[in-house]
Amino acid sequence: MTQTIRIASHDPMDTTSLIALLLTLALGFSIANHHTLKLPVTIGVLIFSLLTSLLIITLHALLPSADLLGTSRRVLSAVDLPKALLDGALALLLFAGAMQVDISHLRAKLASVTALAILGTVLAVILLAGAAWGIFSLAGHPVPFAWCVILGAILAPTDPVSVVGMLHRLGLPAPLQAVFAGESLFNDGVGVVIFGVTIGLATGDSSHLTAQDVALSFLREAVGGGLLGAATGWTALRVLRSQRDLHIDLLTSLALATGTFSLAGLLGMSGPIAVVIAGLFFGLHGAQSGPVAESRRELDTAWTLLDEVLNVLLFLLIGFELLEVPPLLFPVLATLAIIPLSILARLLSVVLATLPAGLSGKDRRRSLGILTWGALRGGISVSLALGLPPGEMRDLLLPVCYGVVVFTIIVQGLTMERLVRRLYPRP
Repeated sequence: MTQTIRIASHDPMDTTSLIALLLTLALGFSIANHHTLKLPVTIGVLIFSLLTSLLIITLHALLPSADLLGTSRRVLSAVDLPKALLDGALALLLFAGAMQVDISHLRAKLASVTALAILGTVLAVILLAGAAWGIFSLAGHPVPFAWCVILGAILAPTDPVSVVGMLHRLGLPAPLQAVFAGESLFNDGVGVVIFGVTIGLATGDSSHLTAQDVALSFLREAVGGGLLGAATGWTALRVLRSQRDLHIDLLTSLALATGTFSLAGLLGMSGPIAVVIAGLFFGLHGAQSGPVAESRRELDTAWTLLDEVLNVLLFLLIGFELLEVPPLLFPVLATLAIIPLSILARLLSVVLATLPAGLSGKDRRRSLGILTWGALRGGISVSLALGLPPGEMRDLLLPVCYGVVVFTIIVQGLTMERLVRRLYPRP
């Protein structure tokens, strides 16, 4: 045992060293962004990590004996973004986002949120899958339709981390913020469920599944996850209302987020949906005035700090994942074609999903514009793409997914404020 500990302590990339490296890089890029680009910190960190990745790739081509690319990839494999995000940080990020949603506005717009999160996501998957299948066939690189559905499932859901952070700085009307944030929090769970079912069919691992099996699996994950989150969130709410201690409040919130996510996974339910519902219940704590509201403000401060640190680290890793993308010409060309198609699929899915659900009146066009152009993708899409099984399909779909994610974060994310000011001018 002593020998094992000694060897681990001299490992240059043990857990402590890895965390220290990531935090140091995040700090350096944040300072550089503050003094140069002056962009929102997450986008600035992403751009600097992308530039660093390109520098590593260039230096590796000039000095192949130094093996800079191989060393960097080994560090990334130690981080394991798909596992770290989907099995770890995602619970905290979704919970933090759900806590910030205005429950009263969400309740008023529940029909729109439900339609966008479920019907809109399914429509976006189908529309993007059909468009991608046609593009690949016309280009002479036919891809099985099941893999195109996987591409749609990866890119259809909006990223709650990116969207909620963007909403905070734009100052959109509160009802529209509730619709936007609510959809982004729930559609990840729907997209992950579709991805899980389709990847099994595409690889042959679940070829025996029937349509009834798929429907039951979806209901178990989505509905079961929602009921589980409601049960754990209600229980935590009762605990909070029985005492007035900030430390217990914080420990309760952390246990609720991580425990609900883990329990959902053990029961075969959707962890993202469960933790979002739990976070919405938890958000009811402190809705009144007095000591409870004061405790809630302090709790929000703690969660805001945790959320911001995790966001910066996530966007840092997204930028460095460029090192994992195979440098092939056709995927780059396919990405240029898929980007406008993903925007068009998003627009059509939003229009069709909200026809019966209450986004109507004079604000409909403005709402559709914001919901379409503000549909940023992020870490969840990258993690799902990185989790694809090795092979030809991964080498094709990973660069496409990565290119769409980077485009939405940088181009759409940085132009959203101009669009909002145009559609919702301030007095």
